[in-house]
Amino acid sequence: MNLNDLINEAYDRLRKRVRRTELIYSHYYTEKLGVALHFKCENLQRTGSFKIRGALNFMTAQSREALKNGVITASAGNHAQGVAFSADLLGVSATVFMPEITPPQKVQATRDYGAEVVLVGRNFDEACEAALAEQRASGALFVHPFDDELVMAGQGTIALEILEELPDVQNLIIPVGGGGLIAGMAAAVRETAPHVRIIGVESIAAPSMSASFAAGKPTERPVSVTLADGIAVKRPGTRTVPVICSCVDEIVQVEEEDIALAIVSLLEKTKMLVEGAGAVTLAAVLNQRIPDLTGKTVCLLSGGNIDVKTISQVVERGLIAGGRYLKLTIELDDHPGALAKLTEDIAATRANIFHITHDRRSKSLPIGRTDVSLELETRGYEHIKEIVGYLEGRGYQLTVT
Repeated sequence: MNLNDLINEAYDRLRKRVRRTELIYSHYYTEKLGVALHFKCENLQRTGSFKIRGALNFMTAQSREALKNGVITASAGNHAQGVAFSADLLGVSATVFMPEITPPQKVQATRDYGAEVVLVGRNFDEACEAALAEQRASGALFVHPFDDELVMAGQGTIALEILEELPDVQNLIIPVGGGGLIAGMAAAVRETAPHVRIIGVESIAAPSMSASFAAGKPTERPVSVTLADGIAVKRPGTRTVPVICSCVDEIVQVEEEDIALAIVSLLEKTKMLVEGAGAVTLAAVLNQRIPDLTGKTVCLLSGGNIDVKTISQVVERGLIAGGRYLKLTIELDDHPGALAKLTEDIAATRANIFHITHDRRSKSLPIGRTDVSLELETRGYEHIKEIVGYLEGRGYQLTVT
């Protein structure tokens, strides 16, 4: 059975088991970007990610005999929850190997679905090696996060939903890591809508798919720490890469600052919480990483599983990247009224003081001087230039930190 037959079969199998997620037209981004932009909201899917589609399709296609020793997998978080949920639904045991740096929220969510979690390794690839070693010893069925045709077929059902609701879509922008999502979706699209332009987006911190796409074969690249941890894969799949090379038009990359800005923008403008791996698609559009983008466009928001600690860090980083947040250090004379005058001058720029620290005890400071560190809410880069120029014009020596 070819991949497209498996996708159609998966569509029938999953129809009543997973959420048909919303396809939302964005008036704001359409007007801002001049592109008719839609969001396919897999961040609203059961378990908070598209991964449940592939995991559940794979497991429901197995015989009871194949599942008798339970299932085992490796994941940075979203696939883990998909496997754990599916195992609970089918009444089988599940063991999930996750990297030691996995956000606690994703670990706890996986345990809440009834799976045993083993934290091992610095990244997905090391966790996967440990999981495969345990699978050989235990006889459990290994559920690969991306490099399996049944998993790819489950993810491909997203494309069928999009084509049903928006048959004249012209561009489909998809996050890419190991390749299971984009391979399944691209295969489904090429079968019935070959005119659609398919663009994959990866973090520049995990560039293995663009290297594989250029080489025409799976190619390993080192992975750095990234907000898009869900697509941080050192080596893509041997099954996914050939499909991607034949069906996908291009792979583009986004910077970490781009991702942070996209997460914050989605929070502000759509009121949706999207994790880094899911926000890379909008990041690519906002930062013009995709040339000649015109017509009806769908950005896939692949997941929404982001922990509270990361949200606070991302919001601050996104505000800084967007010129909405400014950190300054200013050295003042340590005498009554100096700080009051400084705050009056800042008020004159219409900046809002978010946080202030007054330190006269530093060993590096001359006697009679004090350091003031300020965090200011601003309106953008032009406002920042106005603030810095105004304060320097008033005689302040400042450092932007």
